[in-house]
Amino acid sequence: MKKLAIKDVAEQTGVAAGTIRMWEQRYGFPEPGRTASGYRVYTEDDVAAIKRVLAFRDRGLSVPAALERARAVEGTTDRPSIFAALVAADGPVRPQRLGKSTLVALSRAIEEEAIARAAGPVVIGAFQSEGNYRAVEHRYRRMARVADAVGVFATFDELRVGDEDEPVEIPVGSSDALGHEWAVVVDAPGFAACLVGWETPDDGPRRIFEAIWTMDPTVVRRAAQVGASLAARQAPEWSERLLGLLADRPLAVEVPTPGLTAVTNRMLGFLDAP
Repeated sequence: MKKLAIKDVAEQTGVAAGTIRMWEQRYGFPEPGRTASGYRVYTEDDVAAIKRVLAFRDRGLSVPAALERARAVEGTTDRPSIFAALVAADGPVRPQRLGKSTLVALSRAIEEEAIARAAGPVVIGAFQSEGNYRAVEHRYRRMARVADAVGVFATFDELRVGDEDEPVEIPVGSSDALGHEWAVVVDAPGFAACLVGWETPDDGPRRIFEAIWTMDPTVVRRAAQVGASLAARQAPEWSERLLGLLADRPLAVEVPTPGLTAVTNRMLGFLDAP
């Protein structure tokens, strides 16, 4: 990752170098590296973190509160993918090996249940190839019409940020860790569900994914935050808005029995279809 001098960070964020030094001395934020000569060096992640502070300040938070809020989500950027972040966290998630057809059925169940019952959801999707997304684009466009935000990762040629009621298309490289992932994350006040998997290098006849599926609202929130943070390098303004939105909204119900029953019934219907 490119190393930046403090003047570069100041130019990219609009925050004076003296202010950045003061935040570091008073609040321990950001935490720059040092050269052998003792000069501060920063990364693009530090730039994104400072921009998050500014976004929280624009929402009316004090400097200490904005810095603390930015620090709370900063840990979502230290993993290269959503799956890696969830597995590394101390949460109730257990990966299992699933075939592509099962992932398609689970994904469709979550997407259609979100369309049917989620109010103002935040939706994150990862599709590996652009072709995979185009096959289901109509569903994501339908979700976007009622969602607070929808962002999708795939091998797009370029970033596309259209109207607020359209999905944001975020390009990833095929060599990126996220480029090998399949993800559907829906975080709404009354409904939370996520399915995240990475494709294994098995040479058998079936495409196999190591996957996590959960309706635990805390895990779903972390998945959404990680997705928002990973978008920062391609779509920094959208990422900042989404992180602020997630920070302010309540978690979904703590015991999601009705939602779990409904989405499971949809899964069974798709899996049992001829």
